[in-house]
Order: sequence, then structure tokens, then C-alpha cells
Amino acid sequence: MSIKHFLQRRHVPFEVVAHPAAFDAQHLAHALHTPGREVAKTVLLRIDHGRHYVVAVLPSTHNIDFKELSALLEGAAVELATEHELAQRCPDCEFGVLPPFGSHYGAQTIVDAALTGDEHISFESDSFTEAIRMTYADFYDYERPLVANFARRA
Repeated sequence: MSIKHFLQRRHVPFEVVAHPAAFDAQHLAHALHTPGREVAKTVLLRIDHGRHYVVAVLPSTHNIDFKELSALLEGAAVELATEHELAQRCPDCEFGVLPPFGSHYGAQTIVDAALTGDEHISFESDSFTEAIRMTYADFYDYERPLVANFARRA
């Protein structure tokens, strides 16, 4: 089920924004003419060598502090998932795309606190040419992510 249908079925308000192909969050921010702090970069992480997965969501202007995230996860080993693992867990998306809804993919969602400061967030839908824009409050109310400080400005 596409992320748009996923949100529609749950009556979550959102806007779909078509844009030129953008293959990372910084280019998405540019394509949407939106500040990078309002564009979510979504990363699939392998925890404890694949025992489980976490969807990390952070501003496009930031990078994950793996040491900080490991401490947050009680010392768990934290690694980037491979593109193959991402494709296995997100079969409804173009190869390499991950929307920020871990609940849709059987994973916990963790949001960096820096992303919570603006009213709206934008992120890739299920392709490199369509984004979703919604209020952070609606995203939070639906997803109920863990919010913590685990990213640093790039």
C-alpha cells in the first residue's frame, strides 16, 4: 500500500507536491523551495546486527551522531541498513526511498528534536518525484515517534 493510501485510510491530512527528481533530502529541499530544516531525511538503521530496525528521521541539514543514538538505544550497535534491506522492507517504494513512518514498515520511528521546531515537514512520498507536506503535529499524532537528540548539523 502506498504511503498516500496509508495516510488517507487513517484520515491524516497531507498535501502531495510533485517535483523534479531529487535523490537526497538536500536536493528535495531545493526542489521544493523549502528550508532544509523542514525537510525530513529518513534513514533505515540496523540495530544489534539486524535483530531489529529503526527508522530515524532528522532534518536534511543534519547527520546522525551514531554514538549518541547508540547511547539512546541503551548501547545497541547501530549501523546503516543496506539498500537491499531497505528494498526488502519498503516494497511499495522506489528503490532507495523511505517515508518517515516506521509503523508502516514494522519498525520503531525515532525523530531528532531539531525537526520538531517548525509547523510543517516535507518528505519523499514513495518516489523520487513526489513529496508529502504535512504539519509536524499531525505526523507526531499519527506516528507517535520517540523524540530525542541524536543528530548534529552537517
